[in-house]
Amino acid sequence: MDDDRRDFLETLLETPSPSGFETDGQRVWTDYVRGFADDVTVDAYGNAVAVHEGSGDDPAVAFAGHADEIGFVVRDILDDGFLRLSRVGGSDHTVSKGQHVTVHADDPVRGVVGQTAIHLRDSEDDEYEEVAEQFVDVGADSADEARDLVEVGDPVTFSTTTFDLHATRMSARGMDNRVGTWAAAEGLRRAVETDADATVYAVSTVQEEVGLNGARMVGFDLAPDAVVAVDVTHATDNPDVETEKRGPVELGAGPVVGRGSANHPAVVDLARTAAEEAGVDYQLQAAGTRTGTDADAFSTSRGGVPSLNVGVPNRYMHTPVEVVDTEDLVAVADLLGEMAERAGAFAPFAVDV
Repeated sequence: MDDDRRDFLETLLETPSPSGFETDGQRVWTDYVRGFADDVTVDAYGNAVAVHEGSGDDPAVAFAGHADEIGFVVRDILDDGFLRLSRVGGSDHTVSKGQHVTVHADDPVRGVVGQTAIHLRDSEDDEYEEVAEQFVDVGADSADEARDLVEVGDPVTFSTTTFDLHATRMSARGMDNRVGTWAAAEGLRRAVETDADATVYAVSTVQEEVGLNGARMVGFDLAPDAVVAVDVTHATDNPDVETEKRGPVELGAGPVVGRGSANHPAVVDLARTAAEEAGVDYQLQAAGTRTGTDADAFSTSRGGVPSLNVGVPNRYMHTPVEVVDTEDLVAVADLLGEMAERAGAFAPFAVDV
């Protein structure tokens, strides 16, 4: 990954973007894609779409990632100045206590999620409290003092940032799914550089973590011929994953092409053919019921949009220390560019009945 692409990725990851509060992150994304897109539009809720206008003869394909991350929101301010939280999306209550957080008020406010010292707890009764029972300490001594800093409804995120592990491994909070919006932008850039005949949209959706909401809006309004939703997927190659939950996905082994449920067979064929002809290593993953990604919403938009979920292998999803391999991420962007080049040969995207 070259320096410009790495800077874009790090800026995305370091810009807080909890569901419902994605504006700052979307500004980063739109500023970047304006450098090469023919046009960039943003709807009322902040879904962003950038386009490469094709020849008009080939189909229109969309590469989508979701801009939002999980987090918390201030639910209440207590008399003694502590804050109570609610979850935003699938926040994991087992990893939140004892963490540094930032309350995104008018000015950012630093805080910590309190955890009683081990010396003062009965270890036999240790359990993970639900997020609603946890609290944030911002250093205030009273409700009035806390209200001068924050108010109910302010979003909260972990304060962790990006850092490098060995070789091409990288850790950050919010890999889910800023890596998807990065890949969508880079897939578009590759289509622009090759002047692909297909019309190619890069999409950065909002509110995926709270119900695929942005994809429902964009899928209805945009109505492309096919959509590739790029999201993280579980790499199950770390030692504490239970045997029955292990799958074939490994970190560093390439993009993950979904099969089953919302994953349309013709778009799957396009992805696999593009990968094989371009020499991009890829992995397969079964989706027997649903993908759990924006592909599910896109696939049922209007009369049905042929959709595919392409995954970026990710360890420790929904924690402050998610881990990806940047080589996988580059390979996903390469795959998207190759799919744009070959889209015309696979259209119209339909099953043969």
